[in-house]
Amino acid sequence: MTTNQQADPLIGRLVDGRYRVRARIARGGMATVYVATDLRLERRIALKVMHAHLSDDSAFQSRFIQEARAAARLADPHVVNVFDQGQDGELAYLVMEYLPGITLRELLREQKRLTVAQTITIMDAVLAGLSAAHRAGIVHRDVKPENVLLAEDGRIKIGDFGLARATTANTATGQQLLGTIAYLAPELVTRGTADARSDIYALGIMLYEMLVGEQPYKGEQPMQIAFQHATESVPRPSVRNPAVPEQLDELVLWATEKSPDERPDDAQQMLERLRDIERELGISPAVTRATVPPQSAADSGDLTKVMPGTMVIPDAVAPTAGTVDNATILRRRASKRRARGAFLLSLVLLLAVLAGGVGWWFGSGPGSLIAVPAVAGQTYDQAAAELTDAGFVPTQRDEFSVDVDKGTVIETDPGEGSRLDKGATVAVVVSAGPASHDIAAVAGVPADEVRTALEGANLEITDDEEYFTDVADGSVINVRITPRAGGDAYGCDEGCTVFEKDTATIQISRGPVPDVSDMTVSQATDALTSKGLKVNAESQYQPSDTIGKDRVIGIAERGEEGSWRPGETVQLIVSQGPPLFDVPDVSGLSRDEATKALRDAGFKWAYTSGTGLPDSVWDLLANQNTRVESYSPTDPQRKGATITLTMGFAG
Repeated sequence: MTTNQQADPLIGRLVDGRYRVRARIARGGMATVYVATDLRLERRIALKVMHAHLSDDSAFQSRFIQEARAAARLADPHVVNVFDQGQDGELAYLVMEYLPGITLRELLREQKRLTVAQTITIMDAVLAGLSAAHRAGIVHRDVKPENVLLAEDGRIKIGDFGLARATTANTATGQQLLGTIAYLAPELVTRGTADARSDIYALGIMLYEMLVGEQPYKGEQPMQIAFQHATESVPRPSVRNPAVPEQLDELVLWATEKSPDERPDDAQQMLERLRDIERELGISPAVTRATVPPQSAADSGDLTKVMPGTMVIPDAVAPTAGTVDNATILRRRASKRRARGAFLLSLVLLLAVLAGGVGWWFGSGPGSLIAVPAVAGQTYDQAAAELTDAGFVPTQRDEFSVDVDKGTVIETDPGEGSRLDKGATVAVVVSAGPASHDIAAVAGVPADEVRTALEGANLEITDDEEYFTDVADGSVINVRITPRAGGDAYGCDEGCTVFEKDTATIQISRGPVPDVSDMTVSQATDALTSKGLKVNAESQYQPSDTIGKDRVIGIAERGEEGSWRPGETVQLIVSQGPPLFDVPDVSGLSRDEATKALRDAGFKWAYTSGTGLPDSVWDLLANQNTRVESYSPTDPQRKGATITLTMGFAG
């Protein structure tokens, strides 16, 4: 599908003299992400540009720069790399690793519930990347499926450290409480503080969602969901999905404890427990390469086209020494639940703070954005109605397309799934069908020039047809156009109008058939075969007044109308010499009767006699006194041959 993002002024722009913007990938609450080319290093990158309306906000600008500095400190294969950060006029931007693929959110939409093996593969990679962040003293603060990237080559990475903070500055006010409500840790709801254990809570919610296919808490209002985070316990995933093993049940409960002290200290501790579970279940995360076939039909299998299958380990390995077992963990939890009274008491006082943060998030922040619905394949009226119902203002933009029928929606700009403010204008790109092109007269034009013109009009060009004509060798006789939409073919010798993806056949002259007259049969055969014609082994023979015997008069006419084509077979016409005609029998006729008969038959004559008189005297005598006694030759002769008349006297 063609990209139609001309409405975005950044498309095609050269940022900071280095990054050529190619297309828009996604739009978020703080920034828009584009795919661009780093002209200096000649590689594709993802360019994250802060929204223009936030450029004047120093707090947002600082947060944007903080993302670059925080993510650039991380060097881990499971963290999206940040290469550069800068300012080009009013544009504040980040340069990041470009990873074509999908997000975990898109995978969940497609598959809803993941298998145990798929879930372990993703969690292992995410925990590994987050462990690197926690070791560097960085808290992500926005762990959710939208920020987990599944690349086409099988790599799994966590990205978008836009809300990251150093662990030494972990206090958040209502305005700073920007984490997605569905994954918000209770301490962020009640105290506005966060550390590595807040990321662990979000991971626990995400783990539950992968295993069950939905989030544990639901509500019509954000406040309802936040209240459940602060007051309720996450249920065991196996209640909704009996296929979930007990070990993963316990891992979810441990990660989502209300008190941060009861959770894993950081991602590394949770990763160690996950790998113990992997050995207990005999499941290993898939190697992050493009093709790793599944080894068992139990829980292995492809996640999607961008994520390889997982492998099942033949023999489970027992947990390493020193690992805290599930019973010990549960005893610790029971002893700590008694301390929750103070926590619940503080909840009432801090809900007002939460209300301010939630109000900003869903009122004017990223949470207020609406996803553009998918309308490709509909009519414009259908698409416009759906966009209007979603809260957007649709506008129509026609665009030529050879792949989408005329009048059908190709895509939207911004594309489907892009998150925009309510009331934003969305262009509905409608197919105008194939574009038309005017082709100039082609007769007599060199074939290469005509082919270039047809390719420029995006036509489908078939194999050339070649003919022997009086037109110069290599020049075009005609072009036959077969419409893609159906109908009769038509000629374009004097110019025509075509539509993209019509079919064109170029008819090319190979010059005239060689003139082989008065050649020997061998010479004529060589001349014709050198031009690509075949010669029939059997020749035709006929007399000729002008061509000597056994020399070629020419070639026989073509059996069908039209010009000869290379590869066809011709038949030679060979001379038998001049034609012969019967000599009239003039014996006994008078002189005048005999000469008239010879003249009418096309012969000449001469006189002879045995009388001793001169031959010329026979023209002077009276006709009635003359008689032809004999003539010679008597066998058939060429026209114009002389017949000798032996004369005598009549009576």
